[in-house]
Amino acid sequence: MIDADGFRANVGIILANTQGQVLLAKRIGDDSWQFPQGGIDRGETPLDAMYRELHEEVGLYPHHVKLLGVTNDWLRYRLPRRCLRMGQEPLCIGQKQKWFLLQLDEPNTEYIRFDVAIPEFDEWSWVSYWYPLGQVVAFKRGVYQKALLELAGHLPLKPELAMP
Repeated sequence: MIDADGFRANVGIILANTQGQVLLAKRIGDDSWQFPQGGIDRGETPLDAMYRELHEEVGLYPHHVKLLGVTNDWLRYRLPRRCLRMGQEPLCIGQKQKWFLLQLDEPNTEYIRFDVAIPEFDEWSWVSYWYPLGQVVAFKRGVYQKALLELAGHLPLKPELAMP
């Protein structure tokens, strides 16, 4: 779903363990790392889309996780010109995202998997809370920073607010 301004509705998922580390996943065939994310289908709520994407991208179901928080507003990023699909109507110029913070208890870690219908990732790692800011592609960095800052207070173990 692309809105009148050209932004595709999307959800982002920050999956934390009980030590406050977050799951970072590596895209197949690439050395780029990111949080799971995906589009919102017509008729879906952001919450419904988040749970669908959680299963489609990392194999987890709602009963594997605890919802800790969600961003208040849509966070937006623009795609670089080289990533725009010119000639596509409507033209998508970027993403607007609702970000969700989930917690996964250690016993449920065994359910993380990538043998899903259309895998996007082939590796994952638990990393410190702020580490993704230095790893994600530059045009997403601002959204990651806003989401991490807004959701940090929802973690039972508070990460240092001083970012790297």
